[in-house]
Amino acid sequence: MRRQGFGHFFLTNWAVKVLSGLLLISCSAAAQAEWHRYTDTAMTTPINLEFWSEDPERADRIAEDVLAVFHRIDRTMSRYREDSELSAVNRLAAREPVPVSADLFNVLKKAREVSELSRGAFDISFGSVGFLYDYRAEQQPTAEQLDAGLGFINYRDIFLNHEDQTVRFRQDGLKLDLGGIAKGFAVDLGVAVLRQAGVRHAQLSAGGDMRLLGDRRSRPWVVGVRDPRSEDRNAVVLPLADSAVSTSGDYERFFIDEAGERVHHILVPTTGKPVRGVQSVTILGADALTTDGLSTAVFVLGPEKGLDMIDRLPGVDAIIIDADRRMHYSEGLRPPEASQ
Repeated sequence: MRRQGFGHFFLTNWAVKVLSGLLLISCSAAAQAEWHRYTDTAMTTPINLEFWSEDPERADRIAEDVLAVFHRIDRTMSRYREDSELSAVNRLAAREPVPVSADLFNVLKKAREVSELSRGAFDISFGSVGFLYDYRAEQQPTAEQLDAGLGFINYRDIFLNHEDQTVRFRQDGLKLDLGGIAKGFAVDLGVAVLRQAGVRHAQLSAGGDMRLLGDRRSRPWVVGVRDPRSEDRNAVVLPLADSAVSTSGDYERFFIDEAGERVHHILVPTTGKPVRGVQSVTILGADALTTDGLSTAVFVLGPEKGLDMIDRLPGVDAIIIDADRRMHYSEGLRPPEASQ
C-alpha cells in the first residue's frame, strides 16, 4: 500500500509538473500569436501584407518569401527594366518567336482572354502609345505621334504558341505593357505562398490589387473603396472574406494639362487618349489576375457596357464611380428592390 501510495504520489506530482509546463508553453504561444504586418515597394507600387501567425520568426520567413514574389515578377514583367523578360519580348518578338517563362506566358494568356471578353477594351499592346506618356514630367504625345502609334495597338497581332511557349508579334512597332494585369498576378502568387505555409488569415495588396485569404479570425475583412477625389475618404466600405479586389482609378497616375484636363494612365485603345466619363472601377472576384484585368476593361467600357459584361460573369461584381460621381453596381451588389 505504501509503495502504491508513494507511486501514486510520485505520478501525481509528475503529472502536475508536465501539465504546468504545457500550460506555460501554451500561454507563451498564445502571447506570441498575433497579426504580423509588413510593407515593401516593388513593381512601382507599395506592397502591404498582414497575416496571423503564432511564431514571429517563422512569420518573418514567410513574409520574406511572399515579398520576394513581387520583386521576381518585377524583374520578369516590368517595362521599365531593360533586362526584364517583357523588354526582351518587346525588342525581339517582331523578328522571331521569343521563348518566355511560364509566369509571363500565363499572364499573356489571361490578357488575351480579357481582351476577347471586352472586345478590345483591354489591350496590353496599348504600350505602343502608352510609352509616349510621361506623367512625372507631365508630357503627353502630340496628335501626330498618336496617329503614328495607334496602328500598332491590336491584341490580335500578339501570337501565342502554346506548344512552344513562345510569343511573336505580327508587326514591328507593337509594344506590350502589363501594368494593368501583372500586379494582380503577383498578388495571387503571394497568396499561394501563404497557403503553402499554412496561413489561413491574411490580407495582401499591391497598389489597387488585393487578395483576402480567409476572414479576419471570425470577422470579415473591412475593405474601403477610396473616393476618387479624396485621399482620406472612402466611397464604399465592404465586409469581405476569401476575395480578390482590384480598383482602377484616374487618380493613380495623372497630371492636369494646360487646358485643365486630367491626363491619366488608363487609355482608350482606339484613340490612345485617357478615358473620360469614369473616375474609378472596383472589381470583386475569386483571383486578382482576373479582377486586375477586368477593372481596366470596365473602366474603358464605361458603366453601361462594363456592367453588361460583368453581369454575364459568374462570381464577379463591380462598383463604378462615373465622372458625375454617381455610383453604379453590378447585379450581385444591388439591393433586391433595385434589381426588379
